[in-house]
Amino acid sequence: MNVDYIIVGLGLAGVAFAEELLENKKAFLVFEDASQTSSLVAGGTYNPVILKRFTPVWNGHKQLEFAMPFYKKLEDKFNLKFDTKFATKKVFTSIGDENNWFIASDKPMLSYYMKPQIHREKIEGIIGDFGFGELKGTGRIDTTKLINIYRSYLKEKGNIKNKRFNYSQLNIEENKLEYQGVKANKIVFCEGFGLKENLFFNYLPLNGTKGETLTIYAPELKIDFLLKSTVFVLPLGNDLYKVGATFNWTDKTSKPTKEGREELESKLKKVISVPYSVIEQSAGIRPTVKDRRPLVGMHPIYKNIAVLNGLGTRGVMIAPTVAKNLFNHIEKGEQLDKEIDIKRFE
Repeated sequence: MNVDYIIVGLGLAGVAFAEELLENKKAFLVFEDASQTSSLVAGGTYNPVILKRFTPVWNGHKQLEFAMPFYKKLEDKFNLKFDTKFATKKVFTSIGDENNWFIASDKPMLSYYMKPQIHREKIEGIIGDFGFGELKGTGRIDTTKLINIYRSYLKEKGNIKNKRFNYSQLNIEENKLEYQGVKANKIVFCEGFGLKENLFFNYLPLNGTKGETLTIYAPELKIDFLLKSTVFVLPLGNDLYKVGATFNWTDKTSKPTKEGREELESKLKKVISVPYSVIEQSAGIRPTVKDRRPLVGMHPIYKNIAVLNGLGTRGVMIAPTVAKNLFNHIEKGEQLDKEIDIKRFE
């Protein structure tokens, strides 16, 4: 079998790069063993404002301008809805939060998303004595639905093998690669936290951060917006809400824990005042990097091996932009954004 590319991993990064290949009529084969679940358990929200500090996300506005048409194209392709748009409301905990909100909302980029008014009315079921700030232009991509549909789509086309990739069986020559009978020009690793076991890129400073979420049933909590406090409360429809997320830098398993549930419930009880029941608990390892920038680029020795990783907590926003940048870098000689290029760690 001859292809232009092999892709290893099919989370958000893999999907975004596969779309670039399809758009440019490149033949490819994906190897995916479903060992990494960060994209599947992610909240999938997009928001270009860091609400902890009221500062803009790195390249957030530019990323959203590119990402929204990307997901719309996928919705049209599969005749399915992945994108749900809603407001985000930040719970203020002090007068200082209000002051900081007003200062930030007057800044050029932030003013596009941060409404300058403070909502002081009580919201039934929500604990908030100092009011709320509201963001517009935010929403959620159903990443679980998208990735599962995309895997089925590639399976029908014969473009995916559901098996673990064995790095030691990759034969590398100057202008081509061979892996288990598959000959390719290039290979792109999009493995998430699985990069830690990658013989070619495990030198990169990928710091996996475990995140756990709960899905709760709360029929008295009638909100149609994303609530952001010490936890987020994300409406899923039918009185279901996703609550998250924890940040654990030591546990590198994808198994939900009692401690994670207790932490989330402890925080949740300080945010909502209505009864709820826990329906599900999920966990995954976010592929995070110490400088909070993605890991994108070519191997320092093997020029036909690339990496697309480290999307962190904002993969929904980042993936389409960095995938295109990498494709154009490989195929058209376009420069990689210096802030994402792995050369910064050489």
